[in-house]
Amino acid sequence: MTTEVRARRSDARDNRERILAVARASFAVGGLDVPLREIARRAEVGPATVYRHFATKEALLAEVFAEQMVSCAAIVRRGLAEDDPWRGFALVVEQLMALHALDRGFARAFTSQMSEPAEFAVERDRTLAALLELVRQAKEAGALREDFVVEDINLALMANEGIRADTPEIRQAASRRFAALMLRSFHAEPARTPLPPAVRLPPAQG
Repeated sequence: MTTEVRARRSDARDNRERILAVARASFAVGGLDVPLREIARRAEVGPATVYRHFATKEALLAEVFAEQMVSCAAIVRRGLAEDDPWRGFALVVEQLMALHALDRGFARAFTSQMSEPAEFAVERDRTLAALLELVRQAKEAGALREDFVVEDINLALMANEGIRADTPEIRQAASRRFAALMLRSFHAEPARTPLPPAVRLPPAQG
């Protein structure tokens, strides 16, 4: 391999890593609406370079969110492994919302019906199947209300995505309180335990 070829390959690797890093940060803050041309501009490469590495936006999303999807699947597996189905269900809701609170892009990718690469869809479907089993167990235990459907978690995640806060720490604190409120509404007989502390949020934008 010549020095010139090695240099080209090294440049290509560097470009790919920079595109992924910029896309991850951009989607986390701005959601999935950030266009590829803007990703290219922020990564200081041409749009053609982005398309050479990622043929579609969905392919870029799948790689950007691969680590989060693994984390999401692990959360659901931990919940399913709990002896108490309600405790496992609550763990899943709390930790999913904590994960999504800091990454608007992943929240949208996980809950959307957009076209996506097969590997992302397969992992998401596997995670959903495990979540449905946990829901079934929690209902059988009498802890989860009978009219609960898994789409209610999507609703909670979409609402959680909408939390606006001045810092990531405040956003996480608000998400914890919101998760506690959601769990009370999901429980067949909600306990009167104290909620996490309230947080001050900026006024909603019209």
